[in-house]
Amino acid sequence: MSKRLQDRVAVVTGAAQGIGKAIVTRLAAEGARVVALDLAAPATSETGAALGLACDVANSASVAAALAHVREALGRLDIVVNNAGIGRAPGDGSEAFYQAMAARNAELAAQGASEIHVDQLIHMEDAGWAAVMAVNINGPFYTAREFTRILARDGNPGTIVNISSTSAQSGEGSPHYVTSKAAIIGLTRQLARELAPRRIRVNAVAPGPTQTPVMQGIPAEWIKSMETSVPLGRMAEPGEIAAAVAFLASDDASYVTGSVLVTNGGSYFF
Repeated sequence: MSKRLQDRVAVVTGAAQGIGKAIVTRLAAEGARVVALDLAAPATSETGAALGLACDVANSASVAAALAHVREALGRLDIVVNNAGIGRAPGDGSEAFYQAMAARNAELAAQGASEIHVDQLIHMEDAGWAAVMAVNINGPFYTAREFTRILARDGNPGTIVNISSTSAQSGEGSPHYVTSKAAIIGLTRQLARELAPRRIRVNAVAPGPTQTPVMQGIPAEWIKSMETSVPLGRMAEPGEIAAAVAFLASDDASYVTGSVLVTNGGSYFF
């Protein structure tokens, strides 16, 4: 594998599993010194990460402390990947949503019709909404802000890669998740314009359905429906998303900023 990121320092949030873990592995394989952040410090032996740190991206003080530690320990910052994200939280109406979906599917199979409404919005409490937004959009904001503060002090260029989702375009998913992933694209575009004079590139990757532990909480019939809707006929592997991130983080994308790289098997066109 090429060493496009040789000796650069990269920080990846939500790095303990799934897409985040694959990103850490890929960036390390390309020569980067990678710091893996998650709520609990991720193990580094399997991925080749230089360092694993505990960080709550929904807490700005936690983010600031983690990035300051990285700067002190490794001497610089070059890349940050805002991957941390959640799809549900207590009080967000997920239980009622899945129950209604199962009941509706059962009626459709038995009768060919159903009047059951599959709602989540009416069951979603403030806390459930806020918890997902805190991780999915506040987290990338806090991380990008602290990363930029450090680069501005050092006078160095850098790159930010945010993880959005195909749901930002299709609207498929829960209200808080879809909204947060659409907001990621807006944040990416605004920061790309603002930070270009500082030589900081900002881009996003928008994955489609991907084989991650998050999928384990989704009903099997929904998984099957997602797979059959993808023109390539399958969900993505985490490594395929990581490859897109590595490209955007590298000098191969030196003239790319404000873009959304869609990796969804053709399931929806941006």
